[in-house]
Amino acid sequence: MSDIKKPSLKQRQFELRESAILDAVDSFLASKGFDLMTMDEISQEVGISKASLYKHFDSKELLAAATMTRLIVRTLEVVETRTQANAPLDNLKMVVAWSVREHLEGRMPSLPSTRSSIHEFMMRHQPYVETLERLTEILGGWILDAQQLGLLNPELPGEVILYTIYARPCDPVTDFLKMGGALTDEEIVNAIVSTCFNGLKPS
Repeated sequence: MSDIKKPSLKQRQFELRESAILDAVDSFLASKGFDLMTMDEISQEVGISKASLYKHFDSKELLAAATMTRLIVRTLEVVETRTQANAPLDNLKMVVAWSVREHLEGRMPSLPSTRSSIHEFMMRHQPYVETLERLTEILGGWILDAQQLGLLNPELPGEVILYTIYARPCDPVTDFLKMGGALTDEEIVNAIVSTCFNGLKPS
């Protein structure tokens, strides 16, 4: 007989409401960014009072940190389930393609500016820092392996490649291509992956 206690109905409702809150924050951070996002519009979007919202998250900074942490956790799940053995470059391309698709579907919050107060807050938010370090370690290993195999420029510092990969889902080029309407979402994904890893030279 299992000793694991099932969550109560009240606890499940709390968790579902929290997930809905973070979904709304994802959308607002993707569409307007941290500075313009307000607690009022989040509570209105979810359909709860601001007092109820504060029972889950007591500040806008904590909301942003929680949704960015959830993003990194989702990315880690993708990394752990979709990677191919001995294929570091393919794995890196997969991560970029997945993240750009998430952006196109409105589920990719923008990365915080290094000059913003929210960036400083998140660097003190241990769950975010720990999950980001785990993801960085995995991607960094793939980058090093790809460089050793001659699949990525070995003269480029690994940090340059890593931050380039992290920046791709936040690239405004994706939004301009989407607004232009000439390309399908998958064509946009393929174009971003191609320019990220192959540059603008003909293949």
